[in-house]
Amino acid sequence: MSEAASKIEKAAQSDYQARVPIYPRSVKGRFRRLKYAILLLAYGVYFLLPWLRWHRSIGPDQAVLFDIAGRKFYLFGLVVYPQDIFWLAGLLVIAAMLLFFVTGLAGRVFCGYFCFQTLWTDVFMFIERRVQGERNARIKLAKAPWSLRKAWKLGLTHLLWLLVGLATGATFTLYWGNAPELFSSMVHGTAPFPAYATTLFLTATTYVMAGLAREQVCTYMCPYARFQSAMFDPETLIVAYDERRGEGSTGRAKPAAGLKSREERTAAGHGDCIDCGYCVQVCPTGIDIRNGLQPQCISCALCIDACDTIMDSIGFPRGLVRYSSQVELAEGRKPRWLKLKTIGYGTVILIAAALLVMSILHRTTVEMTVRQIRNPLSVLMSDGQIQNRYEIKVMNKTAEDMHYVLSLQGLKGAVLDVGNFREFELAPQATVHIVARVRQHPRDASAMQQDFYFIAKPEEDEHDPKAETIRWKAVFYVPQAQLKSTH
Repeated sequence: MSEAASKIEKAAQSDYQARVPIYPRSVKGRFRRLKYAILLLAYGVYFLLPWLRWHRSIGPDQAVLFDIAGRKFYLFGLVVYPQDIFWLAGLLVIAAMLLFFVTGLAGRVFCGYFCFQTLWTDVFMFIERRVQGERNARIKLAKAPWSLRKAWKLGLTHLLWLLVGLATGATFTLYWGNAPELFSSMVHGTAPFPAYATTLFLTATTYVMAGLAREQVCTYMCPYARFQSAMFDPETLIVAYDERRGEGSTGRAKPAAGLKSREERTAAGHGDCIDCGYCVQVCPTGIDIRNGLQPQCISCALCIDACDTIMDSIGFPRGLVRYSSQVELAEGRKPRWLKLKTIGYGTVILIAAALLVMSILHRTTVEMTVRQIRNPLSVLMSDGQIQNRYEIKVMNKTAEDMHYVLSLQGLKGAVLDVGNFREFELAPQATVHIVARVRQHPRDASAMQQDFYFIAKPEEDEHDPKAETIRWKAVFYVPQAQLKSTH
C-alpha cells in the first residue's frame, strides 16, 4: 500500500470511533427526583390516556382517539376534521417556538427531562440495574465469560426490555381505535394487520433505541444536539463545571488524600474538585462535564446531584457543578432573562396560541364547500340558457340534527336545480353531497364570469335556533359567443 493510501486509511479510521460501553451509576438528589416525577407523569399520561372515557352525545366515548377510517380526531370535547388541519400547523408552530424559547433560556432541558429517548432510556437503565446490579456489578458481568448466571441475567434484562417495548407499541396502537375492543381483538388474534405491524415496529424501535443504541441516538442520530448552538448565547443556562473553583491556582484537580480540609487545599493552591469521577460515572452519555460544554450533554443534571453528594460528604459548599451560564462563570454576573431573542420567541408563542384558541372557539358548526365541475365548464341548453354544474359538500360538525334550505344570491335570473336537496337534513357529524345545476339566460348575464353566492340557510323552526347561515362564493361562466349574441 502506498504512503498516501495509508494516510487516507488512517484518516478514515480516525473519523469513526468504536463505541465504548457506558454503565451509568445510580445517584440520588433533587434533579434525579425531579426526573422520576416527570417520568411517572409522562408514563401515566401515555399508558392510561387511551383507556380514559369521555362522555359525548355522539361518537366514541374514548377521550383521545385518532379515527383514520372516520377521518376524525377526538380530543376530549373537541372533534377535529380534515378541514381543521391548520390547527395542527398552529400546534407545530407553538411547539417549535416553545422549544426555541426554553432552549434559549435553559439549554437542553427538553432533552434531559422530557424527550422520549430520555424517558424510555431511564426505564431501561432502571430495569438493567434491578436485574444486573450497580455499575461495578454490570461491568464485571459484561467482562465475565459466558455462564448460566450471565445468560440468565442478560436474557431477563432483554426480555423485560422487549416487554416494555411491546407495551409501548401496543399502547400507541390503542390511540387509533376503541381501546378495549382493539386490545381484546389484538389478544385474540383478530385485529387488523396494521395494528400488529405498528405494534411490532414500535416494539423493535423502542428496544433498539432505548436498550441498545441509547447515547448513540443523542450523539449521532438526533439533529438537535447539532443545531442547538444556534439558540445558545453566553447567558443561556447550561450544566457547567466551575473550573476556577474546582481547579484552584494549580489548574488541575487534586484527590482528597493528604489534603482533606478546604483550607489546606486552598493554601496548597488546589481547588474543590477531588477528582472522584462520580460526575462521569452517572452521566448517561459518558462525558466528563469538567471538559466544558459538549454536544453530547443533554442537561439531565445528574452530574450536579453526584457532585453535590460528594461536596456534602466532605463538607464543601455545593455548586461546583451547577446550572450556570458562560457569563456567570466568566464575569460573575447573573444572566439576563429578558433578551430580544426570548421576547421574540415569547411573542410568537402568545400570538400563535391566541389565534389557535380563537379559531377553535369560533369554529363553524356547519361547513360548506363548493367545487365547480369543469368538464364541461358550461352547457348550452335547448331553450337558450347556459348551465354550469357545481359539487356542494355540507358537513354537520355538531351533535344535533340540522335542517337547511339551499338558494342562490347575486346571479340575475338564475335558476337553481338541486333535485330533492332544495331542503335537506343533516344528521349529527354527517356530510351531504349535492350536485347543483345553475342556469342563466345569456341576456341576463353581465359578463363572461359572474360572482355569486350559494346560500345554505337554516329553517326557521324549533330544530336548531342556533344554526348559522352559510355563504360560499362561486363563479358562473357564460361563453363569449352566447354573450355577444344577446348584447
